[in-house]
Amino acid sequence: MFCSVDGFLRYFEGVNRRAMRDIGALPPEADGWRPSTGEGERAWSINQLVGHMCGSRLYFASAYLGRGWVSPEPPDVSRRELWLPALEGSFLRFRELLLGTPDGWLERRVRMIDGDGWLSGWRILAMMVEHDIHHRSQIDTYAGLNGWEVPQIFNRSAEAIGELQARERARHGLEGPGHALGGDEGVGGEGGGAG
Repeated sequence: MFCSVDGFLRYFEGVNRRAMRDIGALPPEADGWRPSTGEGERAWSINQLVGHMCGSRLYFASAYLGRGWVSPEPPDVSRRELWLPALEGSFLRFRELLLGTPDGWLERRVRMIDGDGWLSGWRILAMMVEHDIHHRSQIDTYAGLNGWEVPQIFNRSAEAIGELQARERARHGLEGPGHALGGDEGVGGEGGGAG
């Protein structure tokens, strides 16, 4: 749960930076790429997903502000060079809308779009972040499937952390090498898993 609007905005700024980093790392051939199967949202192009992320940020802001669950027109993301300006623009607009709102609104209840239920303001903001990360992860998955570079979330790979496990275990008085966090150990195949 978030305790202040300013604290939430600082947190979301980091989420936006990671979205911009990952989407900015996509190669030119990502422009217009879409899955070969699926319907609806499952078949959207990367362009559409970026536009959806941008528009959805303002959809959640509208609900949080008590202006209804109103979805704005997404920005023009028809070309790869428009993706990062659109993401940055949606972040700046989101921040502008929330700056100066009372921290008490985090506890204020807002009626849900699809029923008689209510959500706290902080939960609406958390849903927006979860939604943003969900679609960033979807795009990262598409990148991985295509063999495109996918940036590490904290600039550390599982293999790099695995290499530090023996030293970390020794520092804390634990015996043995521990789990390496990477590779094929324990997932079957040669050299690991149940046979």
